[in-house]
Amino acid sequence: MRPNTTFLEEAYLYFSGFKKFDLQDWLVYVSWIGLMSGLLVAVTGFLYVGTVNGVKFPAYAYNVAIGTFIFVFAIAVDTIGHRTLYKKALQEGEALVHHMTISCGITSCLALCLCYNHPDAFTIPAIALIIMSFFYTAIDETMQWDRYLSGRSDRVEMWSHFFIILGHAIMVGSWYYWFSKGYQGVAETLPYLQNLG
Repeated sequence: MRPNTTFLEEAYLYFSGFKKFDLQDWLVYVSWIGLMSGLLVAVTGFLYVGTVNGVKFPAYAYNVAIGTFIFVFAIAVDTIGHRTLYKKALQEGEALVHHMTISCGITSCLALCLCYNHPDAFTIPAIALIIMSFFYTAIDETMQWDRYLSGRSDRVEMWSHFFIILGHAIMVGSWYYWFSKGYQGVAETLPYLQNLG
């Protein structure tokens, strides 16, 4: 938080961080955003294939794609600051919390996919990983707010975190609810995907 600066001034400073990216920064940025964009394409593509072939998905299934879109957009913004303005601050401990949160988040998605064929084996791990991802998110936010209140963060980073949590909650909440209701529309869509191959 910088005194006497407008949000637009903070945004300009924040997004100008792209100019400071070195090769390693670009590799990290493209790999991370690319991975999550792949999830967005996979989820959206699955729903699209089913929908155009007449499969009736419940309305909440589309929230998985909507939440993923919000999440990907927000991390694309957040990661700029992580690789530039706040790179040193993250090395003090936040980066480790991020890695734990990301590990839980990715494996929770994998567990939810595995729940389709093996619900008895993967339901409890999926629930545990979802809970842990939000637990470590809470730790991260505590550290984040401490930085903001001490003037070592800005409103762009704080809003990006708001949308990261919102997107993640919509995505994984809808995904788990979809599974709990029997993954309606999944079985009907899978044959169309096999035909694409």
